[in-house]
Amino acid sequence: MGIGLFFFIRASVKERTEQLEFIADDSDTHLLTQIQQYFLQRAYQVIHVNPQHQQMIFQGLVRPSRFLAIFLSALAGLGLLCLGLVLSLLYPASHQWFLVLVLLCPLAGLFYWHNAKRVEKIALEVKSSPKLSQGNLITITGHRDELAQLRQAFAEKARIYPD
Repeated sequence: MGIGLFFFIRASVKERTEQLEFIADDSDTHLLTQIQQYFLQRAYQVIHVNPQHQQMIFQGLVRPSRFLAIFLSALAGLGLLCLGLVLSLLYPASHQWFLVLVLLCPLAGLFYWHNAKRVEKIALEVKSSPKLSQGNLITITGHRDELAQLRQAFAEKARIYPD
């Protein structure tokens, strides 16, 4: 149980990079402009543009979530309380000292808070695809949660590849 809790807390700050592909018509540069504006509105900044390869890289600061820090601390507290109860049953002579383990639970929130604040990069690339008879493939590589938000925002405006 303790090992699972440890890995769950550690996984809360793990980088999760994925790719999302949109299909845009040859004449549809409007979609590309909308995607660029979307990232700029979400406090990302353009840090690199490569017109020869039709690439653009955005960078933004991801802030930690207060809710998740509190939630992880509560989970750690519950896990440490259970561990303390089990240890106090195994060693009844010093049972009250094992319950002091619960005081370590804020360390989980602090660990998340210090490691979740990081700079994220999103790469946007436009390429003509041989799979498509007509149109361009817009490939976006970035954090899983950011791409989920993007997919939701552009669900009606663009065709997501593969559909």
